[in-house]
Amino acid sequence: MSAVLEATRPAGQTKTFGKSTREVPHHSQKARKYYPAEDEAVARKVCARHIQEEENWEEMATAQLQSSQSSAEILRLELPQAVRKSIRTSAPRPSLTPGTILILLAGRFRGKRVVLLNTLDQGVLLVTGPFKINGVPLRRVNARYVIATSQKVDLSGIDKKKIEEASDVKYFAVAKDEKKNSEEAFFAQGEKPEKKKPSTSRAADQKSIDKALLSNIKKEPMLASYLASTFSLRKGDRPHEMAW
Repeated sequence: MSAVLEATRPAGQTKTFGKSTREVPHHSQKARKYYPAEDEAVARKVCARHIQEEENWEEMATAQLQSSQSSAEILRLELPQAVRKSIRTSAPRPSLTPGTILILLAGRFRGKRVVLLNTLDQGVLLVTGPFKINGVPLRRVNARYVIATSQKVDLSGIDKKKIEEASDVKYFAVAKDEKKNSEEAFFAQGEKPEKKKPSTSRAADQKSIDKALLSNIKKEPMLASYLASTFSLRKGDRPHEMAW
C-alpha cells in the first residue's frame, strides 16, 4: 500500500527566485511539526475486517492508477480506519478491600465515615454506616469520590447471602409510579407528594447486617465514636500530607 501512496502523492513545484530556481516540496512532503514522544512505534491492534478493507482499497487504487486517472481522484478514496473501541472493565483500587473504613467526598452523606462491604461492577461500592451510628443506610457510592483509610473493621459474622442480595443491580431499582389519568393528575397538582418509605425487606436487611457489624465495632475501643464523627478540612489543613 505504501508503494501506491508514493505513486499517487503529488510532486513539488519548481519556482524561480531571481536568477535561481528552487524546487518547493508539496505540503504532504514537508517535515512534520510534531513527532511522537516514543522512539519505537507500537503496532496497533487491527482486526481482520480492517486488513481486508485495506487490501480492497489497495486493489481499487492500483486499478485506477492503471486506468491513467489523476492522483487527486485516487486520493479521494476513503482509506478505512481501524476502530479500537473496547469495553474496559473497571478494577477497584488496591486499598478498596471489604472492611475498610471510607470517607465519602460527595453526595448526601459527604464527610461521613462508612464501612465498605463489597466492590461492585463499573466502579461502584456497597457501603453501610452502620445506620445506628451515623445514619448512613445500606447504599451504593462511586469509588472515585471516596478516601480509603488504613482503619479496617472485621466483617466476620455478617450473612454473606444478604451482601450478595444487596450487591445485585435490581436491589436498588426504583419502583415506577402508576400513571394517573389526566383528570386525577390535574387535581393532584396542588397536593404534597407522599414521602417514600423504605421497604420492610430493605429495613430487615439493614438490621441483620448492622447487628453483626456493631458487635465487631464495639470490640475495638473508640471505633464507634470514630465512625460517628464527620470529616472536614479547616484553614491550614494539608490533605496531601495527611496519613489516612
